[in-house]
Amino acid sequence: MAEEPKPTLIRERQDVCELDRARLALLNPAIIEQKKEERTFDEGAKPFLEMTMREGIETVWDRFEMQQPPCKYCSSGLSCSRCAMGPCRIIPPQRIRGVCGAEADLIVARNLLDTIATGAAAHSDHGREIVLTLYGIGKGTVTDYVIADREKFLRLAAEFGIDTGKKDDKAIASELGHAMLGEFGTVKDHLQIAARAPKATQEIWENAGITPRGIDREVVEAMHRVQMGVAADYVNTLVHGLRTSLSDGWGGSSLATEISDVLFGTPKPNESMVNLGVVRKDSVNISLHGHNPMLSEMVLKAAKDPEILALVKKVGAAGINLVGLCCTGNELLMRKGIPNAGNHFNQELVITTGALEAMVVDYQCIFPSLPRTASCYHTHVISTSPKSRIPGSYYFGFEPETAYATAKAIVKMAVENFPNRIPERVFIPVEPVKVMTGFSVEAIRGALGGSFKPLIDQIASGNIRGAVGIVGCNNPKVKHDYGHVLLSKELIKRDILCVETGCAAIASGKAGLLQPSAASQAGPGLRAVCESLGIPPVLHMGSCVDNARILHLAAELGNALNVGIHRLPLAGAAPEWYSQKAVSIGAYFVASGVYTVLGVMPKITGSPPVVSLLTEGLKGAVNASFAVEPDPLKAADLITAHIERKRAELGI
Repeated sequence: MAEEPKPTLIRERQDVCELDRARLALLNPAIIEQKKEERTFDEGAKPFLEMTMREGIETVWDRFEMQQPPCKYCSSGLSCSRCAMGPCRIIPPQRIRGVCGAEADLIVARNLLDTIATGAAAHSDHGREIVLTLYGIGKGTVTDYVIADREKFLRLAAEFGIDTGKKDDKAIASELGHAMLGEFGTVKDHLQIAARAPKATQEIWENAGITPRGIDREVVEAMHRVQMGVAADYVNTLVHGLRTSLSDGWGGSSLATEISDVLFGTPKPNESMVNLGVVRKDSVNISLHGHNPMLSEMVLKAAKDPEILALVKKVGAAGINLVGLCCTGNELLMRKGIPNAGNHFNQELVITTGALEAMVVDYQCIFPSLPRTASCYHTHVISTSPKSRIPGSYYFGFEPETAYATAKAIVKMAVENFPNRIPERVFIPVEPVKVMTGFSVEAIRGALGGSFKPLIDQIASGNIRGAVGIVGCNNPKVKHDYGHVLLSKELIKRDILCVETGCAAIASGKAGLLQPSAASQAGPGLRAVCESLGIPPVLHMGSCVDNARILHLAAELGNALNVGIHRLPLAGAAPEWYSQKAVSIGAYFVASGVYTVLGVMPKITGSPPVVSLLTEGLKGAVNASFAVEPDPLKAADLITAHIERKRAELGI
C-alpha cells in the first residue's frame, strides 16, 4: 500500500492577528459603517467586512489604502525596470528618455506587451497542465481520471485530424494529447482551434500580421521583444501583443476549456447557491480556490470516501461541505453544482466565518497573505502547486499521477481540524442566493433545439438587441461587484443579453441575476425570450479561461451568417479587471473583432499615441477597439451605441 502523502509546512506562519488588531481597531463605528458601504456592493459581504474592521483583521481594502497615493509614473506606465541601467522614469521636460534612449511611447508599449504576455502565459500554462493529464491517460501514467464527455472527445480528435477508427480511448487520448501539446511549439505555424473563427476574421488576422502561430512561441517572442535593445517601435510592439493574446484565447485557454470538458464533463444548466452563506456551521467546510480543476475534482471524490466519512462521524461533524472560490469554484459550480462562496475579494472573508477547516489553493488570484488571515482562526491554508508555494501554508505537491491519494490526505487533514474550531468565533449571518449556471456553448445550442438559428432570429427581430461578454476580476479601485452588477442590470434592461465568466459571473450570482426570475428585470424582448426558455438574462459561462467559450459562441454566430465576428452586434466589458490575464483577455476580444470597454484605466496614459492606437487606431486593423469608462451606466451607453451601429450595418 502506497504511503499516505504528508504535508510540508512552508515556513512557520507568524501570528500577526494581534498586531493587526492594534492598528485597525482604532476605527470608530461611524467610520466602519462608511467604509463598509464604500468598499463593497455585495450585501452578503458587508457583515464580514464590518467584523474585520471592528476586530482589526487586515483585508485587501486595508492594504490598498496603505498604498495610497500611488506613484503617478508607475500608474501611467512611464517607469521602466527592464535592465540594470535603470530604473528609469520619464519626467518631461527634464527626462524624456530612459538611459537606453527609450522614449515614453516605447516604454509604455513594452510594459503593456509584458503584461499581455504574462496573462497569456498564465492561461496557457494552465491549459498545458490539463492537456498533459489527457496525454498521461493515453500513456497509462495517469489512472485517477477518465473521459467524461466521449462525444466531445471524439469530436476534438476529428478536428485535430486523428483517425479514431477502431482505436480505444487510451490510444486516442495519447494521439490527441500529443497533437494538442504540439500547439505550444513552433513547428505547425498555426493553431488548430483558431480555424473555428470565421474566414473573414482569419483574413483580418493575416492582413494585420497577427495570426497566432504557436502558444509558447508568441509568449517567448514577446519576452524577447521587451528585452532592452530589441523592441524600438511602439506600434510594432503592440501588434505583437495582439498576436500573443490570440495565442491565449484561441490557443491555451481554448485547450484548457475543451479538455476540462472532456475530462470532467461539458457543463449543462444546473442550480446551486452562492455567497458566504454557503458555509455550514455543522459541517467540515473546505474551500477550493484558484483556477485549476484537476485537484478539486479529486477532492470532490475523496469527500465521499468511506474512510473519510467514518472520520467525519468520529469528529462529530454532520458531513463535509465543499465550497468554491474564484474560478476553481466556477469550474465546480457549473459542472457539479458545488456552491460558491464568492469571487476574488471574498477569499479572506470566507476565513472570517470561523467555520472553515481548510482553504485549499492551486494558483492564480490567490492572496499570499491568506495565512496571515488564517492565523486569527483555526483554518489551515493548504497550497498544492509547485508554482505557488505560500509561506505559512501546508504544502501537498499535487501531480495527476497521484491525484486521488493527495486529495484524500488533504480532506483528512481538514476533517481532523474540525475539533479545533472555536465555536464562539463562528459567524455566518447571511443566507445564500440561488443561481442557475452551466451555460456552455453546447448547452446553449441544446436549449435552442440544436441550432443557433433561433438566437439569430431573436437578434434579427430585435427581441435581443445584441450580446455582451462581461468578464474579469475585482479591483479595490472599484467598489466590490458594483461595476459588474450595475452594468449587467442596465444592459438587460435594454434587451441586451449578458454572458459572463469568472468573478463577474459570481458578482451577478450574488446579486440574484443568475436566476430565471431575474428576467423580470430585463426589457420586454429579452424577458419574453428568457421566460420562454426558463433561463436567466445573464448566462454563467464558466471560469476566466472559459472566455474561450464566448469566442467560440461568437464564431458560431459569425459562421452561421458568413460574416466576421466584427460584424456582429457584440461587445465585451471588464468593469473591475486587475489581472494580467484580463489584459490578455481584453486584447484577444479586440483582436477577434469585439469592441471592449474597460472600467479601470490600464497603465498607458503616459503615452497619448498608445492610448490613441488602442482606442482608435486598431479600428483600421482589426475593426474593433478598446474604450475606458469607469461609470457602469456610461459604459452601458457606449456598448448600446456600438450594438445599434452593428445592427444598422447588418440592416436589422
